[in-house]
Amino acid sequence: MMKKESNKDYFEQLNVTLKKHHRAIPFLMVDLDRVDKNIELFKTDLKSNAQFRVVVKSLPSPNLLNYVADKMSTNRFMVFHQPFLSHLSTVLDRNADILLGKPMPIKTAAFFFNNFSKSETEFNPFTQIQWLVDTKERALEYLKLAEELNQPLRLNLEIDVGLHRGGFQTISEVQDVLEIIKAKGGKVEFSGFMGYDPHVVKVPKILRSQKKSLSASNDFYNDCKKMVEEQFPELWNDHLTFNGAGSPTVRLHNTSSSPLNDIASGSCFVKPTTFDVPTLNNYSPACFIATPVLKKMKDTTIPGLEKFKTILRFINRKNAQSFFIYGGFWKADYVFPEELQLNSFFGASTNQTMVNAPMTATLDVDDFVFLRPHQSEFVFLQFGKLMITRGNKIIDEWDVLNN
Repeated sequence: MMKKESNKDYFEQLNVTLKKHHRAIPFLMVDLDRVDKNIELFKTDLKSNAQFRVVVKSLPSPNLLNYVADKMSTNRFMVFHQPFLSHLSTVLDRNADILLGKPMPIKTAAFFFNNFSKSETEFNPFTQIQWLVDTKERALEYLKLAEELNQPLRLNLEIDVGLHRGGFQTISEVQDVLEIIKAKGGKVEFSGFMGYDPHVVKVPKILRSQKKSLSASNDFYNDCKKMVEEQFPELWNDHLTFNGAGSPTVRLHNTSSSPLNDIASGSCFVKPTTFDVPTLNNYSPACFIATPVLKKMKDTTIPGLEKFKTILRFINRKNAQSFFIYGGFWKADYVFPEELQLNSFFGASTNQTMVNAPMTATLDVDDFVFLRPHQSEFVFLQFGKLMITRGNKIIDEWDVLNN
């Protein structure tokens, strides 16, 4: 975990680096030194007999995806967005495997196939993509699409292990779909299960303990696996994908009782604020928004309250200085200078946001202020490129995926 006493030096050095840079706009910074440390921690948390799958939406940059995948020696990816799927299908090789992280509308899946150009890649979407289905109706839609394409499709079944965000909730529901797959074996193939369980660490302990949540989740997952093995032996094989976890629960599955053989994660490598959870305490924040100060004012003057400026300054000395920054209104929290806070009267702006600090704050025009994103997905896409650092020095700029 990033030590608080090191924050000041860390951000002051980044500020010096950015002030020497040839451009001053809002930047999304990714610290590869910290990413490397997080990767090493993750390796110790990952279940020894499980495959690792990179979550694309959490690291939406081709270079960043390749970096983490290479460090983790994996060619498995989880995709949540059709444009990302289309992009990856043009650059991945014949050994890669993609699992959809959410069910795609059947029109979206059809659009993907209608616009896929086999001549541009060695990637085979019929054997290298697992489409996620969450209902019997959706399974039938994908069966119909397979018949129209005259190609088999791999179907992974989303099971509800306690999050209650969709997916099959009972063994009988899973059985119904497996019967369809069994009957149409030449058209669709059962490729495994996906059960996402972030609720295990987020449900308040007063409602249910983490131990009970994890046990209930694993029990249902194991029951589904057992049912396939015993009742549908023709669908069972050693290559089935039993995916689950996610950054907050990876280390909880590093036991023999876990039903998973395929674990997806991404956010823990850059650790935005949403992932400040006990199971990730040892991981370091590795992504920050940096944006320059455009204007500095000694007072905080609110439209319509100009006459009360002196009184307001006395009452709220913590907001004595005002600054307008380049941009704002991101899903992020101010982290440096530590005294900095959004002016609630002015509110956030995508153009110029007013922030306040006490008179003791040593911040000036052209200095940079720093924020931590709440999440990496979507937020990373707002900056065009990622500024890559090592040792507080900019070493490269990486593109993000087209949205």
